[in-house]
Amino acid sequence: MDVPDIQPDFSAPFFGGFQVIASYILAAVILVVFVMLVIAAGALAFRGLAPERMRTWAGENIAWIFIAAAVLGGIGGLFQWFVNFDFGF
Repeated sequence: MDVPDIQPDFSAPFFGGFQVIASYILAAVILVVFVMLVIAAGALAFRGLAPERMRTWAGENIAWIFIAAAVLGGIGGLFQWFVNFDFGF
């Protein structure tokens, strides 16, 4: 039996739109987490910058914010590698 080579065709017109929407969402989330990380680090570094409750929140959550930033950065890197990441600017 002679089986021909079959190559998949991934050129569906809506995939480009999905990639753009996903890159906009990923870029927005990365920016929000980065701002949260800067605010938390600033609240911990400078006592007069934020009230006690804010410093308590920053102390409890800065590790989780840092982990979220690292994970989102990794996801952004994988997205760049696989589908040519576009920040949307």
